[in-house]
Amino acid sequence: MRPDLSNEIELSPAFHDLDPMDIVWHGNYVKYLELARCALLAKFGYDYPQMRDSGYAWPIVDMRLKYVKTTEFGQRIRIRAEIVEWENRLKIEYLISDALTGNKINKAYTIQVAVDMTSREMQYLCPDVLWRKLGVESA
Repeated sequence: MRPDLSNEIELSPAFHDLDPMDIVWHGNYVKYLELARCALLAKFGYDYPQMRDSGYAWPIVDMRLKYVKTTEFGQRIRIRAEIVEWENRLKIEYLISDALTGNKINKAYTIQVAVDMTSREMQYLCPDVLWRKLGVESA
């Protein structure tokens, strides 16, 4: 049975996240994804300090965001992050929704690759440490 590779966080955008039209500036959604991604990876004991300590950097090489609705100051939002690929790359899908209504606000994904910190070479297969941390069987 595959483990649950998802996690959710909730937050309310800060005043400084707003643009001149009093809605959350589009670039701040990247920050919200980062918060959700760190919480998800921490759930498995493989957040960025543990990644570094295992000898790998995990840069983001691709990201896509689709904006559906706006977010306002004080609005409670839920960010769900789920690991959907982990063999050759780490792909995480996100859904940002209104915490009260469940209405979709933003849909996104990020793709990260493992880079050996000593050689600085990209790995074409995710290292075994990721598989162990996620509790999935390696290929």
